[in-house]
Amino acid sequence: MTIDTVRTPRGDVIELEMVRHPGASAVVPLLENADGDDPVVLLIRQYRWAAGGTIWEIPAGVLEPGEDPADCARRELEEEAGATAGSIEKLTSIWTTPGFTDEVIHLFVAKDLTPVPTRHQADELIETAARPLSSVMSMIRDGEIRDGKSIVALLYLAGFVLIR
Repeated sequence: MTIDTVRTPRGDVIELEMVRHPGASAVVPLLENADGDDPVVLLIRQYRWAAGGTIWEIPAGVLEPGEDPADCARRELEEEAGATAGSIEKLTSIWTTPGFTDEVIHLFVAKDLTPVPTRHQADELIETAARPLSSVMSMIRDGEIRDGKSIVALLYLAGFVLIR
């Protein structure tokens, strides 16, 4: 974390706390029936200390120096969910919490998945679960999925990509 001295658009000079972040990618893995009425999504349930337990998410991770966001999404899909993608498509990019960090997460959807062994890091306690998108939407509505990047990616997919 740094303290930045900033001149605002009004001309005031203020100090702001800033967390610098290299950026990240997250990916919605679509299983069978990817273009059908109720596609199946592969979610992960991961232990998160800051959240006080396990939460539902989509695979995601930090960009390595010089790494293309799509390559990061492919890497995280393999490491966390145990799948490779035949195709990957950019959904959008979001600021996570622009009040104190410059982190941007690039959101993708992956299709034509092939299972591979996961490669979880030592601090990753992850389970995977396949759920129909209709069930995933209910999980968002009912507060079971509370992770911001996952909610944005899943709603973006449902609202702008799958619904035509």
